[in-house]
Amino acid sequence: MFTDFHSHILPGIDDGSSSVEESIKLLEISAEQGIKRIVATPHFYANHDAPERFLERRANAKALLEKAIENREDLPKIEIGAEVHYFRGISDSEFLPELTITDKRFILIEMPDSDWTDGMYSELESIYYQRGITPIIAHMDRYISPFRTRKIPEKFAKMPVLVQANASFFLEGGLTSRLALRLLKEDKIQLLGSDCHNLERRPPKLGLAAEIIEKKLGKEFLERIDRYGENIFGE
Repeated sequence: MFTDFHSHILPGIDDGSSSVEESIKLLEISAEQGIKRIVATPHFYANHDAPERFLERRANAKALLEKAIENREDLPKIEIGAEVHYFRGISDSEFLPELTITDKRFILIEMPDSDWTDGMYSELESIYYQRGITPIIAHMDRYISPFRTRKIPEKFAKMPVLVQANASFFLEGGLTSRLALRLLKEDKIQLLGSDCHNLERRPPKLGLAAEIIEKKLGKEFLERIDRYGENIFGE
């Protein structure tokens, strides 16, 4: 069962889907690409949004979408989560468990664009060791390039985290795609996501990335990604 671990398909909650109709179309495209499960991960910024308000808006958007597709068995199953932007003190936050992926003790963390300090890495470890929640690093490809990885993949490989990469990482071509495939082959990427937002600029392309992975590395690497997903959902 192929899982999209990063998407913005919930209608009207962030910079993703703007309507129920657009959300349904994003789900239909994902289904056509072989996606069986999609994790809805709307942005959460602790500095801008009260947790209670965010959780209410998320629940309302999810309920609205699920009612519109209640008879659509052809569409991917929707799981709920959040793309939580890193903030100082995140490991001590009392509301952190409410932002995990369907209460599975895994949480998608978006790291800052600025350089990361040792304290940030320590906080990620504390989320796991003190809270029993495994961080999933969102779109690691955003933080590295073929010319300057800053040893980020190697650091994460030694930490109790999982790493998610976007489909676009594998679709860039050239050195970028080769880096993506190498990191996946070395098990420095465990999960994939479309990070889809809309139909025009950022549509779902995870199926296209899967085709490249299978062609270049073999089907066993897609199966390994599936196993990581199955372990998260206890299957």
